[in-house]
Amino acid sequence: MNQKQMVFRDITTIPTMKSLGGADSGKKAEKSGAETSNAVASSAQDAANVPAEAATVSVPQVQLDLSKVKVEPLFEDAVDFETFSKSDFRVVKIEACEAVPKSKKLLKFTLNDGTDRKRTILSGIHEYYEPEMLVGKTAVAITNLPPRKMMGIDSEGMLISAVYEYDGHEGLNLLMLDDSIPAGAKLY
Repeated sequence: MNQKQMVFRDITTIPTMKSLGGADSGKKAEKSGAETSNAVASSAQDAANVPAEAATVSVPQVQLDLSKVKVEPLFEDAVDFETFSKSDFRVVKIEACEAVPKSKKLLKFTLNDGTDRKRTILSGIHEYYEPEMLVGKTAVAITNLPPRKMMGIDSEGMLISAVYEYDGHEGLNLLMLDDSIPAGAKLY
């Protein structure tokens, strides 16, 4: 195989969620994530001379034992399209994220929602994510909820997460999108 025909297959795991073991267990994942990022960057440099269609990066998915997963049942009540279409789901870029003082759960997000002003949303996901893990990520928010005061701060919407129970513990994953999607893009 010559260099132009070579296909690169890097397998990496990128931590996106603290383990269910609590705040300290996330520190180990962050360290291994940094090491993995360096390896990926090195491989990306090696792949720079290969045409884009020949480079492939595979990220393995964490396989859950489905017999240990519980999710909330689906709603039985139907929502008409007009009601559903009143919810404004938008792509947001996380520009800053910090822990809210005196709160164990809340993170304060400063978001680019595609407008000229920055949007502040508070989310109770600190048990699962450290703030620095989220800066620069692309997420989804409902932007037309009325402001809600939390710990004295107005929260201007809601970030979308997947919540489930796994082996008796709650799991949560913030919905994150490809970074190439622009801030403000509407979801239907």
